[in-house]
Amino acid sequence: MSTTLVVAIDGPSGSGKSSVSKAVAARLHLAYLDTGAMYRAATWWCVSQGVRLDDTAAVAAAVAGFPLVMGVDPADPTVHVGGVDVHEAIRSTEITAVVSAIATNLEVRAELGRLQREIIAASQEPRSFSQGRGIVAEGRDITTVIAPDADVRVLLTASEAARLRRRAKDVHGTDDAAAVEATRDQVLRRDADDSTVVQFQVAADGVVTIDSSHLDFDETVEAVLEVVETEVGPRQ
Repeated sequence: MSTTLVVAIDGPSGSGKSSVSKAVAARLHLAYLDTGAMYRAATWWCVSQGVRLDDTAAVAAAVAGFPLVMGVDPADPTVHVGGVDVHEAIRSTEITAVVSAIATNLEVRAELGRLQREIIAASQEPRSFSQGRGIVAEGRDITTVIAPDADVRVLLTASEAARLRRRAKDVHGTDDAAAVEATRDQVLRRDADDSTVVQFQVAADGVVTIDSSHLDFDETVEAVLEVVETEVGPRQ
């Protein structure tokens, strides 16, 4: 069995893929890549540079070679652009409201996809953060376009109600009716927008679906680890 492991986790907004992926990466001593953060960082960069997001050519030009550095430590997944720590800034409501304009730009997707493949390949090198053990990469189209040959591919999903409650809890600290309603647009509208360019709500052939609607966080992490063990055997 190879000592290198690539785990790809896809799924809709609010499915828990980021937090679960970080936990799985930590448990398996792997690197971690949040591809969604890359699109957010690209959005932040365009906004900071005064690029009109509806000018697809200008956006693509701005993103080509922009100074992005992704940290791959699951305990501290940093995001820097031009030396600026944007980890918090890219989670703002301003960025969340417009990130789909970047994520649906096919030229941007091609550029960031290239970077994502480079990071995944680098994780398999002995001098990498994980010392060549591999990576857990999560985000839109990771199981089909970016890493279709990953050792383990998982579609992590949940019911609409569960996803809205989770996102409301993350953003507002509560999942009462008002908080759920306040997050409806950023969850459901973003899924609708992004689904125009990539499929992430139905598992492709060879991708294992995990429905976490009735699972808590720890149970979901264990479910993914069970898939890993089934697909590639026990990990040390």
